[in-house]
Amino acid sequence: MSGRLAGKVAFITGAARGQGRAHAVRMASEGADIIAVDVAGKLPPCVPYDSATPEDLAETVRLVEAADRRILAAEIDVRDFDGLRDTVDDGVAKLGRLDIIVANAGISAPQAWNDITPESFRDVMDVNVTGTWNTVMAGAQKIIDGGRGGSIILISSAAGIKIQPFMVHYTASKHAVTGMARAFAAELGKHSIRVNSVHPGPVNTAMGSGDMVAAITATTETNPQLANMLTPFLPSWVAEPEDIADAVCWLASDESRNVTAAAIPVDEGSTQY
Repeated sequence: MSGRLAGKVAFITGAARGQGRAHAVRMASEGADIIAVDVAGKLPPCVPYDSATPEDLAETVRLVEAADRRILAAEIDVRDFDGLRDTVDDGVAKLGRLDIIVANAGISAPQAWNDITPESFRDVMDVNVTGTWNTVMAGAQKIIDGGRGGSIILISSAAGIKIQPFMVHYTASKHAVTGMARAFAAELGKHSIRVNSVHPGPVNTAMGSGDMVAAITATTETNPQLANMLTPFLPSWVAEPEDIADAVCWLASDESRNVTAAAIPVDEGSTQY
């Protein structure tokens, strides 16, 4: 452990498993204490993969504590602004400060354009866009109050740089997150708070579980020529959650102290053509 985040506190959403858990465990290994939230329950009907569980969140707690760091965990939907704010308030009261925000929670729903219902569009936008805004708003003032500056990382997607075929709502939401990071960076910069977005390509997480593969296959069949729009340059087509956590931890650390309003792809080059 290098202690790059020693003495700092990070607020992470979607922390029960996958990328969110990887961010929490990696930051704990670097010395940070963690405020972790996850819905840990039923996702909107348009989502075809398995939901995280309270047991998943408990495992994140166990792993952070195994790294000898403190963690406060709560089952909160990112659409619940008051719940997020209360959790951050409680976390800062118990852990003493807030330095880092990682707005990681999000959902994906493969659907051809004419199969997307108003309800599905609203659910994806509410979780991915409003939920991200809620996350920043629940914690940014705490970073400002600390007077030490900080780092806010919004998890977008390769679909926030290029597009993800067969996901109009998801692509729209992740482009919104990209713009949100730049807008927050402009206004929070005077407080020495850096705001950046991270753009993973495919990642080996539970988002590929349940009926997700079948849903992707079905949508691809509606327009096969779009199937390879996010073909990577590297031989590895799928990243591990820890690969994304490497980039997020760097953005959280002082090693990236002059980086803000940047869109950082971790996508094997798939958005570059």
